[in-house]
Amino acid sequence: MNSTRRLVFIAILLAITVITLGAYTRLTHAGLGCPDWPGCYGFIDVPQTSTEIEKAEAAFPQRPVEVQKAWNEMIHRYFAGTLGLLIAAIFILAFKNRDKGMPLFLPIILVATVIFQAALGAWTVTMKLMPVVVMGHLLGGFVTLCLLYLLYLRLTPYRVPGGDFSLRKYRAYALFGIFILTLQIALGGWTSSNYAALVCTELPICQDGWAAQLTFSNSFDLIPPERETYEFGFLTHAERVTIHAVHRIGAIVTALYLGWLAISIMMKAQSKFFRRNASLILVILGVQVGLGVSNIVFNLPLPVAVAHNVVAAVLMLSLITLTYSLRRKI
Repeated sequence: MNSTRRLVFIAILLAITVITLGAYTRLTHAGLGCPDWPGCYGFIDVPQTSTEIEKAEAAFPQRPVEVQKAWNEMIHRYFAGTLGLLIAAIFILAFKNRDKGMPLFLPIILVATVIFQAALGAWTVTMKLMPVVVMGHLLGGFVTLCLLYLLYLRLTPYRVPGGDFSLRKYRAYALFGIFILTLQIALGGWTSSNYAALVCTELPICQDGWAAQLTFSNSFDLIPPERETYEFGFLTHAERVTIHAVHRIGAIVTALYLGWLAISIMMKAQSKFFRRNASLILVILGVQVGLGVSNIVFNLPLPVAVAHNVVAAVLMLSLITLTYSLRRKI
């Protein structure tokens, strides 16, 4: 079981890397850097020589080769494929050791999730960055990471201090916190996939007059009108303002709720274990809020925007740790 746990830990690190590379690919507008899947212009890697590029552009005349964008996309695919193989290995080990107390349900769900993620990755390309597919692909990456982390917790024989009965009621609150954070991550994905990240340039919600522009008629339609491509967006300015404003309001609600949850547990916990856990959530939450503000103030710098995605994942993992610990012993 120790070897499986180490393999799961490696998969967690790889999943975080895939999320990071996915964010980088999306933010550098490289989602269609390769117009086909799983290869790139019919090659197993990126066409680079003049002969390869000529052949690639003859096969895909509507999409001239941009080598850097193609590499961004292919590196993401290579890492995602490696993660898929690693999860398959975890499932095989779990199946072989199912009679020795090895959890099997989570590895099965993981394999199913990875297969669906692969389909979403293909659809992202074939459906030309349809927003709902891009957002689903983002959420699928987070789900994969969270399932791996839950499996790691199941395989880790650590002791959670008992006796903090005053925290019993926070089980449901922590679980609801995961739900709120998931919605906020989805809103972030919807904002990014609809190219609405830069339409609001002032704090706290948007520039003057934003409320008068709110329109919900088409802003959150999951099935958009059919288009040749959804790259760089197709919604009106008012619809993008609506999406961005809802994401900002969601960020405020999420920060207030998770901040209240962490502070409440810090004040009421009797054990250092839960106080440290809650303190960590508070610190990560503060970093995430700071990154969100920096995205606005500094006009979405690439390192900050990528970090905003990664810290969201770390915040989710810390919240899962708290929720799992509360439900395990209290």
